[in-house]
Amino acid sequence: MKEAQELRVGNCVKVGNDLLIIQKYLYTKGSRGASSCRIKLKSLLSGNMSDTVYRASDKFEVVVLERRKMQYLYGSDGAYTFMDNETYEQMDLNNDDLGDALNYLQEQMTIDVIMHGDKAVGVELPTQVDMEITYTEPAVRGDTGGKVLKAATIATGFEIQVPLYCNIGDKVRINTETNEFVSRAN
Repeated sequence: MKEAQELRVGNCVKVGNDLLIIQKYLYTKGSRGASSCRIKLKSLLSGNMSDTVYRASDKFEVVVLERRKMQYLYGSDGAYTFMDNETYEQMDLNNDDLGDALNYLQEQMTIDVIMHGDKAVGVELPTQVDMEITYTEPAVRGDTGGKVLKAATIATGFEIQVPLYCNIGDKVRINTETNEFVSRAN
């Protein structure tokens, strides 16, 4: 049993008789110890989505699902094709299965695909990914007071905040859990 504050995106929990996979997770520290967790869950049986708020101390039974290393091949019309690195078997996932992972998904990228039996139910990105900046405004001279950030579009079209010294063509390391800039990448 795990408390709600210990759960992460990609965990599978059992609520009643239903197996649910966590698609989004937001922990909020409230005043006087009243912390809460806003969790977006997807049912593995029906595919229904639900958005619920739990107390941080609520307990859940965690179910361990199999994870397979798969390579992302291509996407078309809302279907994203992955190939198993060992068996070369291909399978498709949809937008709901991928969730926020779409912000960082690039062709030829190898990630963990979460399996329930023979069915793919989600993906688990690495904690940090390296992406190239495709567009950002030039830095404004003299705007250097404190931690100053500017908007930058990465190769997948997702927009993040980066420091002023980052330019178009730079590779940056991004934390996939918080969508924040970590450092420049080599």
